[in-house]
Amino acid sequence: MRSAELKVSRTADDDVRDFYERMPYPAPLASLNEHRALYSDPQRRRAVFHRIWPNEKPGEHQEILVAGCGTSQAARYAMREPHARITAIDISETSLRHTRILQDQYALENLELHQLALEDVDTLGRSFDLIVCTGVLHHLADPDLGLRALRNVLKPKGAINLMVYATYGRAGIYMLQEYCRMLRMGTSAADLRDLGALLQVLPRDHPLAQLLDRAKDFRQPDALADALLHPRDRAYTVPQLYAWIERCGLSFGRWVEQAPYLPQCGDLAKAAHASRLAALSDSAQHAAAELFRGTMTQHALLAYRGDRPHGGQPIQFADERWRGYIPLRLPWTLCIRERVPAGSVAVLLNRAHAHKDLILPINAAEDRLLAQVDGHRTLGEIIAGCRPDDDALHAVHFFQQLWSYDQIVFDASSAL
Repeated sequence: MRSAELKVSRTADDDVRDFYERMPYPAPLASLNEHRALYSDPQRRRAVFHRIWPNEKPGEHQEILVAGCGTSQAARYAMREPHARITAIDISETSLRHTRILQDQYALENLELHQLALEDVDTLGRSFDLIVCTGVLHHLADPDLGLRALRNVLKPKGAINLMVYATYGRAGIYMLQEYCRMLRMGTSAADLRDLGALLQVLPRDHPLAQLLDRAKDFRQPDALADALLHPRDRAYTVPQLYAWIERCGLSFGRWVEQAPYLPQCGDLAKAAHASRLAALSDSAQHAAAELFRGTMTQHALLAYRGDRPHGGQPIQFADERWRGYIPLRLPWTLCIRERVPAGSVAVLLNRAHAHKDLILPINAAEDRLLAQVDGHRTLGEIIAGCRPDDDALHAVHFFQQLWSYDQIVFDASSAL
């Protein structure tokens, strides 16, 4: 049901709200047809669900909150989850207006829109199975207050999909932000044009230069303003992020894309001190990987309530429960069979990874194992059907690798 209520909260940050009224971000979409084609795939929805809740069975009628929905994110969720009720909040009426256009265009009756500050989410009087808050909390005057507000409306078994800025990879951005403040640059068309021209002559060894090469949309006026002219943002290192979510009553679940943070993936696995990395706690391993990579600009993770029964991410291989896991391929992964390394028959990669070393070469035996992943067979069934010369222990290790490299997720809802 669509809500006509638009409430401006007493705690809304005027500077940030005014910024987004002038410069809505991301750039508004005129069509969701491409997204509709993606989301019509039930296997895609199943894989996305089990990445969040490995040991739960998908159900309908979920309550989903998109906190700080921007111009189109809530409409995309409403299209992807037609049987869920999507509640979207944002402090910007301009952003909500663009979302409302998409809502009308695609008859998204399961979407409600509210002009509301994130800190006042409890005034909705609801609790949620899934809260999506990406690119928002780092703009608040008090991110702790905002994250606690979200935690307080999260159901006991719910999850938060969270994204905030990362410190080290944004060093160049913060240098240019300070430059813009010194020159009192604003968001006028002339200032944005001059700022774009400045980036064209930025020294090639400037810390921002490599990011410009990777993020082509950075040169668009809306993205340029959001990155360099925003009135407030902050960033987090991995240790700061762990401390923050724990301080706000949450527990870490997993990184949305976990391979960049794992020392057993990519070039870091080949380091001479790999055994020392392996001896660290999980959180310390993730912190070390961030320092090694140096270019992460954001952290995207799944978090759960700190008092959630049985934890949030049960995937592990320490006992025999893995035999009941059903592996599911992530639809945005690729299997490349041309010009592969010697001794390999294919290379697996995940298009969501920004780091080029996170590729996984596989041999013929591993390729046969991968071919058995059909969304129905359990790991126990797949490994029991291996050819005699396929080593079972290696097969288990291979599926652990696939999971670590974000090639698969597991449906563990029927595992003992």
